[in-house]
Amino acid sequence: MAKNNHAGPGLVGKAVALKGFALLKKSYPDACCSLDFKNPLQLLVSTILSAQCTDKRVNMVTPALFAKYPGAASFANAGIPELEGMIRSTGFYKNKAKNIKAACKIIVEKHNGNVPDTMEHLLELPGVARKTANIVLFNAYGKNEGIAIDTHNIRLSQRLGWADTDKQGKIEQELMAIFPRREWGIVSNVLVFHGRAKCTAKNPQCAACPVRELCPSAKLFLKQ
Repeated sequence: MAKNNHAGPGLVGKAVALKGFALLKKSYPDACCSLDFKNPLQLLVSTILSAQCTDKRVNMVTPALFAKYPGAASFANAGIPELEGMIRSTGFYKNKAKNIKAACKIIVEKHNGNVPDTMEHLLELPGVARKTANIVLFNAYGKNEGIAIDTHNIRLSQRLGWADTDKQGKIEQELMAIFPRREWGIVSNVLVFHGRAKCTAKNPQCAACPVRELCPSAKLFLKQ
């Protein structure tokens, strides 16, 4: 088992995981992507910006960004210094600006200006790995091709005993083996909501957690 501050005491089994997820879904019926977007391109750009940055900060930056760059062509033709200036507060802005411009150039040249709706083509875009692709595919196109694994998912999947690793790719595979495909997209959104509301990185609110009876880590935290 991976050694880190968020690791749980072990796996609970598929039946317990499914029961726990059902309770979490009931607790967060409005769980959704917290990035503000109106179309697939806006979601793609927002997700690239969200790396090492909060969704709240990204949502503060994107209204002006999307007003200036309303489509893939405008991003593809954007001046890098100006683009960097507009996204600076999201962190790692130089790399993000380079990737956004390059990704949009490919979208214009190979996809007629439309964000592709397949995992294969999304992964060809600079700055896009499986997490970003999964977010775009589910939240923009309603496609369940995998489970987006972010810091909340990594932390919670271990604490809940749904996965026994902190490796992003392996966690995705383990969760995909537990949950039916129709649930893959919502799994990530529900865990993000729970991670923000109760199962925070520091001082998780286990006493008020809806799945505390099914969570092996809750027993440990409550004893402290």
